[in-house]
Amino acid sequence: MTTRCLRILVLTCSTRPGALGPAVGGWLTDTLAPVAKELDVDLVPVAIGDLDLPFLDEEEHPSTGVHRHEHTRRWSRIVAEADGFVFVTPEYNYGMPATLKNALDYLGPEWAWKPAGFVSYGHTSAGTRAVQHAKQVVTTLRLVPLGSTVAIRIADAMRDDRFAPDPRHAEAAEGLLGGLVRVAHALTPMRERGHADAVTGPLPGSYVRPLGPDDAAEVTVLQRCCWLEEALINDTLDIPALHETLDDVRAWLAEWDVTGLWRDGRLLGMVRTRRDGDDLHIGRLAVVPDLRGLGVGRWLLGRAESAAEGCRRVLLTTGVASHRNLALYQRQGYVVLPDPRDDGAVDLAKAVTV
Repeated sequence: MTTRCLRILVLTCSTRPGALGPAVGGWLTDTLAPVAKELDVDLVPVAIGDLDLPFLDEEEHPSTGVHRHEHTRRWSRIVAEADGFVFVTPEYNYGMPATLKNALDYLGPEWAWKPAGFVSYGHTSAGTRAVQHAKQVVTTLRLVPLGSTVAIRIADAMRDDRFAPDPRHAEAAEGLLGGLVRVAHALTPMRERGHADAVTGPLPGSYVRPLGPDDAAEVTVLQRCCWLEEALINDTLDIPALHETLDDVRAWLAEWDVTGLWRDGRLLGMVRTRRDGDDLHIGRLAVVPDLRGLGVGRWLLGRAESAAEGCRRVLLTTGVASHRNLALYQRQGYVVLPDPRDDGAVDLAKAVTV
């Protein structure tokens, strides 16, 4: 599960001229800024009125992800990049604004498996009936609404025509954000499994996706877990994977094509590839120790080799005493190259058949 900063969209839903919504949204983001920094959260304020969304005008069903209009594609990108949402909504006639319902209806998969919190405002009910109305819709979109909300009665929050809620509202908002962050982290594996780049893996419930610099922490842990055994087998600690810093790992994650195998937010294995002329270099093939012997390494190796189209050969390296690795590679058609190395490692190559 990636350790990147969570992106939480704060969506102001009212578009009525002179509405209180912008003041509520501004108060919320200002109030939560210190807590967001502590929680490693990026709060992104967005107003529906700035999106220029007409009433739903797409021909294809939102579940297809096919968007023909630029306003829809822009809205899709904004929602897809978010990890969770806070809807700042008034109550209109016992329900949510039509603008919010319309914005929700435009999209489908982009909403899935992300938490939704609500900050409502109104008169008698403080907007709570709008929240109940909205929850029926967002659950259909596979958003996960929080039980806690922030409900603000307008008459209690105005001071000389200025919006100034009580401290209890700020405390409730901080609690809302904390809950949103916890649920967002818990739902990350479900979001990733449904990502366009995710592919079903070799183990039940597992999936593979490209790894990038945001995954450096998990990659670092996996490397040190796997290469410690290699160090003991080869009687040397002079193995780069054991000494790389987070910045080192981020750097090569940006340069190599890296595939990670995940299940329930845990990185189970990885492999990286890079082309150099007619050669495809494969490296850092790793599988967590408790899953060895199940064919996972062989599966990852095969996936890496699928990038060899147009190459003359595939190259990889292992320790001279890593007999399990050598046996695996030789069973897959690799041969040890004759040129000796003085660092306790051996190079292997496999010709690419056309």
